[in-house]
Amino acid sequence: MKKIPPFDLTEQYQVIGKEINASVAEVLASGHYIGGSHVEAFEQQFASYVGTTQCIACNSGTDALYLALRALNIGPGDEVITTPFTFVATAETISAVGAKPVFVDIDRQTFNLDLEQVEASITKGTRAILPVHLFGLPVNMSRLMAIAQAHHLFVIEDCAQATGAEWAGQKVGSIGHIGCFSFYPTKNLGACGDGGAVTTNDAAIAARIRRLRDHGRKGSYYYEELGVNSRLDAIQAAILQIKLRHLETWNNQRRAIAERYQQLLSPIPDITTPQEIPNGKSVWNQYTIRVLDRTPETDLSSRDRLRSQLQEKGVISMVYYPLPLHLQPAYSHLKYQPGNLPEAEQASREVLSLPMFPELSPEQQNQVVYSLKDCLL
Repeated sequence: MKKIPPFDLTEQYQVIGKEINASVAEVLASGHYIGGSHVEAFEQQFASYVGTTQCIACNSGTDALYLALRALNIGPGDEVITTPFTFVATAETISAVGAKPVFVDIDRQTFNLDLEQVEASITKGTRAILPVHLFGLPVNMSRLMAIAQAHHLFVIEDCAQATGAEWAGQKVGSIGHIGCFSFYPTKNLGACGDGGAVTTNDAAIAARIRRLRDHGRKGSYYYEELGVNSRLDAIQAAILQIKLRHLETWNNQRRAIAERYQQLLSPIPDITTPQEIPNGKSVWNQYTIRVLDRTPETDLSSRDRLRSQLQEKGVISMVYYPLPLHLQPAYSHLKYQPGNLPEAEQASREVLSLPMFPELSPEQQNQVVYSLKDCLL
């Protein structure tokens, strides 16, 4: 019995490896490894793909969020509303600029921000809302932008897991004031190392982010302000140019796999499958089910037992995320208590991400589903 990993990058490389090798060799031969034509070309191509006038490549998705917050002058004394059910970088960057993350509970169906609670959490100190398009499913951006406009707030979209996702026919990263992307290898558009990008339609914001990513430099050894070193390597830009050409095909393959999961998993009791919402087009970075938890909170959850049983059958699943951010030790100073954000806390005990990558075969998918049924039925 072959193991089925949660993601597999080797098959993708087998398909496009020759293109990547040739492009990397071209960069190496050029002697230009930082900035240059490959980075500029990728920025233009990615801006066109997302639907913005500006794209600024950087070192990581984390840096993209940090640079966005810096560019909007968000800092000490400011509050930024975000979700506790996300990777730590979302909130970590808010803290890194000296602002306070204000955690708002999630919607049970989508795992994204509960927008009713977002509006109720706005105070005089609120400067921005930072939604996460979690697992590839977009937030209801029409409603979120209406809330932000009514309260004169910035919107920074965390698109790390959602490159290519759409809300009402418009790609995420082009709807808010700023979009932030990660090109970590396991993302829908992944580099062969770290990488990220910021998108916007505001030329002034873009110009400032370009300075900030390069130590705050405005000219040759002239520094207008203090920035950071967050430049995308030319080799990664060359690789991303190639992968961008395949992205829509890969996203469509993910959609087909998700649809087949829906059909195969629908009769199984005690699990809830993820659903798309009207006007939202997911890119299924993860296919995340909920496993109904019938155990006391002090015991191993039903999800954790199922995950262990699946691993014994060769199916490797993942948990995103086992402890929401408001209960992490790093945020104990904010004084959140268990029970404050019940939907995020329950999701952390119930979510299970099944294997999901474009090359997942029907045979592998059958093994995942048959293993699940064997454990649950």
